[in-house]
Amino acid sequence: MDILSEITDHKRIEIELQKQAISTEQLRERVQELMANTQAPKRSMKQALASSPTGIIAEFKRRSPSKGWIYETAKAEEIPAAYQAAGASALSILTDEKYFGGSLQDIRTARPLVDIPILRKDFIIDEYQLLQARIVGADAVLLIAACLPQETCAALTAQAHALGLEVLLEIHTPSELAYITEDVDMVGVNNRNLGTFVTDVDNSFRIAGQLRQAIADTKNTSSTHDLPLLVSESGISHTATIHRLHNAGFHGFLIGETFMKTGQPGKTLKEFIKGIEQAPKQDIVTLKQ
Repeated sequence: MDILSEITDHKRIEIELQKQAISTEQLRERVQELMANTQAPKRSMKQALASSPTGIIAEFKRRSPSKGWIYETAKAEEIPAAYQAAGASALSILTDEKYFGGSLQDIRTARPLVDIPILRKDFIIDEYQLLQARIVGADAVLLIAACLPQETCAALTAQAHALGLEVLLEIHTPSELAYITEDVDMVGVNNRNLGTFVTDVDNSFRIAGQLRQAIADTKNTSSTHDLPLLVSESGISHTATIHRLHNAGFHGFLIGETFMKTGQPGKTLKEFIKGIEQAPKQDIVTLKQ
């Protein structure tokens, strides 16, 4: 069994146990009450990335299945706020406990301390998880093509939008391009193979041309939806890579381990962004639309 299958199998068990404690209907009632009684500001992750000069999605992650603990004592009341202060456009917060050392409480803790969008990053396979994301204050959710049938992914996308959540659809191979529809807000290319957890940032470059074409093909001439924004995920550790990815059509860059492993994620991010801004102008080429 590969790592992704192991994680999703465990996730199904985990969700069923959670439903025994609090039912889906009870969560729906909580969300309805929340949406009726609060006027939370709409934080669009897609717009935040599109308008940002750097497009950095800074990730809060304590561990990974392949490398073990990265920063075991990382505090959600400190690092997300430090990321925002350093210039992050959005946050990604891992909420899987067994494999990544995170929890929904991490988003709940960080939410009042930051005003940039928060992505709930987890292995989402059930509406229940979307309801949880809305309750704790996430603005967007990750849907991974590799662990969802295409029709389930489309249904979860619609359910997320009904809850006011944006969707970052994650793909890894050209075979998953069929998952892309105009309803998806962002499309991320994961440079990490979720079966082996081996990372290869060139994956984004290999798939970029086909990805742009697939997105262009989703555009309905009668639709007012903007095209999905492209995000490159994982394995990014050099500012030069950011410029190359931008020139290939990407406007969001999800980076976690590069920052978290230093023990000073906010400071490392600030230095990383400074490196992007100080790049020679000839290295920054505007993508031709």
